[in-house]
Amino acid sequence: MRKDDAMPLLTKPRTASSTPRRPTNVSLDRALVEEARAMGVNLSQACENGIAAQLARLRRERWLAENAAALESSNAHVDERGLPLAGYRQF
Repeated sequence: MRKDDAMPLLTKPRTASSTPRRPTNVSLDRALVEEARAMGVNLSQACENGIAAQLARLRRERWLAENAAALESSNAHVDERGLPLAGYRQF
């Protein structure tokens, strides 16, 4: 198994009921807000989901950058020698 996209889950997902809330003001595009309200979108939850997604992308990018050398070394080892237990595979 190549480790091009490997990244462990480092934290448990947070839910609205498990974390304290903090009132925050944000400036959003008026048309987006109007459309979201017309469609019944919870703006607070939508903003939180967007921030969480962005943070997950940034954490992944950081983790991959910090571990690039180890991933390259592991991939080179597998490319040269194959998987350690490949001979025992049943498929």
